[in-house]
Amino acid sequence: MSSALQRLGTFFYVVNPNTTTFQHVKDVPNYTNEAVPLFIMFLVVEYAVTWLKGERIRHNDLITSVMHGIVYDVVGVVFKSFTLCGYEWLYERRFLDLDWTSPLTWWMAALGVDLGYYWFHRATHEINLVWSGHQVHHSSEEYNLSTALRQSMFQQYFSFGIYQPLALLGVPLPALLVHLQFNLIYQFWIHTEKIGSLGPLEWVFNTPSHHRVHHGSNKWCLDKNYAGVLIIWDRMFGTFQAERKDEPIAYGLVEQPQSLNVIWLQFYYFAAVFRKARSMTTWGDTLRALFYGPGWFPGTPRLGDPDTFPDVKAPRPKYDPQLPRWQEVYVLVHFVIILLVQQRWIVEMKMTPWASALVFTAFIFASTGIIGAMYDGWWWAPLVEAARCMAFVAYARTYPVIGHPILDAAILAYFALSTLIWTSQSLAVVKATLKHSKLD
Repeated sequence: MSSALQRLGTFFYVVNPNTTTFQHVKDVPNYTNEAVPLFIMFLVVEYAVTWLKGERIRHNDLITSVMHGIVYDVVGVVFKSFTLCGYEWLYERRFLDLDWTSPLTWWMAALGVDLGYYWFHRATHEINLVWSGHQVHHSSEEYNLSTALRQSMFQQYFSFGIYQPLALLGVPLPALLVHLQFNLIYQFWIHTEKIGSLGPLEWVFNTPSHHRVHHGSNKWCLDKNYAGVLIIWDRMFGTFQAERKDEPIAYGLVEQPQSLNVIWLQFYYFAAVFRKARSMTTWGDTLRALFYGPGWFPGTPRLGDPDTFPDVKAPRPKYDPQLPRWQEVYVLVHFVIILLVQQRWIVEMKMTPWASALVFTAFIFASTGIIGAMYDGWWWAPLVEAARCMAFVAYARTYPVIGHPILDAAILAYFALSTLIWTSQSLAVVKATLKHSKLD
């Protein structure tokens, strides 16, 4: 019971400094992964509350958001050491010598991480190349707890250099790792419309009300409320905007992509940024297209001219493709399997060879991408799904995936059946394509 309460406390940064202070990196728990069961529980509770109120949470959007979280987590585990490269080297040359057991060190780490997050988050909106990663988080047209999981697999690597200065201030690496996780977990519960104003807490803390503004594409919402935990940074640096009662918020991007394909959404804006850069006539403008704001064009200020930005209003039509009922069930089952495989793999990661890690990463990429391609109606989806299922069967016949014999056997059988279904569907696609070619 106490363990469950402690895990719940991490969602609100209500934790004991004495029990969350560690001397060595290897002793720092994976608080984020431990929070996954609670993530799922809160998602279910929010879904139930929404349903009881006669409202709707779109399954296709929810699944897409969670799969973004899976991709983010997988890539983060494989390449997690890059963003903090050089931290320990700087720590050996620190200006301050803080006692790792002191509550002062714990609080300095907490405040330092939160301030660093504010500036990094602000940079993700004000630097076009970095926005290429962060835009993924804003690509949902809904605002619910699943939106918190919709993360870019690239964004974390742009944070290189943001937290390293804390090493010079004497913050040990274990303390930094603890608070990076707490800061991230805290931001989960603020992604909801089910919690209104929280009164005096709104002055100090980032809340659902404040963060709803941040996710809005209305003109008055743009580039506001960058806070992680403490909204005081926005109040101090002039980026605060209170939620309005007279104008509903339209969630999503100003120019909303019409796709639910996780992998496409992760990559597409990078191509748009480089096309913009190549279209410039001078080297200076080419660099500005990369490192000025997304709304910048020649002759405008660094962040663009707000008068030229579209003023999006709610409600606006949402991209909401539907699948036949049997495919919805099929997608849901494979979605659950992907979750199980991902959780099992993260536990085993330290003992996993690089080759196996890359195979697993490729499987996750293919799995998340193909589900979105089904929703988007891409013609080649049946062929790729048949190949994905066939590859899984070939692998899982020799190597257990989950580690539970009965469950592994059931998943293998389901993938074998899926292979037959999508091979049949693929043949139908090929026949239709050949027939169309002959008619042409």
